[in-house]
Amino acid sequence: MQRRHPDELIVGLVSVSDRAASGEYADQGVPALREWLEGALKEKPRFVARLIPDERELISRTLVELVDEAGCDLVLTTGGTGPSRRDVTPDATLAVATRELPGFGEQMRQVSLAFVPTAILSRQVAVLRETADHAALIINLPGQPKAIRETLEGLRDDSGKVLAQGIFAAVPYCLDLIGGPYVETHDAVARAFRPKSAMRR
Repeated sequence: MQRRHPDELIVGLVSVSDRAASGEYADQGVPALREWLEGALKEKPRFVARLIPDERELISRTLVELVDEAGCDLVLTTGGTGPSRRDVTPDATLAVATRELPGFGEQMRQVSLAFVPTAILSRQVAVLRETADHAALIINLPGQPKAIRETLEGLRDDSGKVLAQGIFAAVPYCLDLIGGPYVETHDAVARAFRPKSAMRR
């Protein structure tokens, strides 16, 4: 996919759900991801969305297509990260990865543990997929819109003090490090962290 300018972010959004993919109910994952990103990013990204069932090989093929063919810099999946037999998103993600970034999954579970002890059952992972001339960050997110928002932007108390950092604070700098576009966020939603040496003047 051709960028309209060098810093245009191309984002793949993948909702993994047997029932939503079959039309049993309306998908909530992709709309929730899209809405959050449009509110968090200073410049609107280009989206490539997919709604697919919980099939391991199909999930892997979809991730490869989004990175290798569509040229996505960032791919966010939602759904299929628990311990049930049909929850295979992390396994399919690891199968196409070149390197894993375990800190993302660790922090997502920390955020979720503020609400439910069953957060330890979550298997979300984040990985890099790298080809000869392109690299992308792939992150598995929870399936519920509320949990998606909380893990991305973190938790604050009534005064606005950060109680738990959201994972998106680290995404823009990660994209810098793998050669992706320079992404800026609205601080009130998710303040991106970069070392001073990596900030544009």
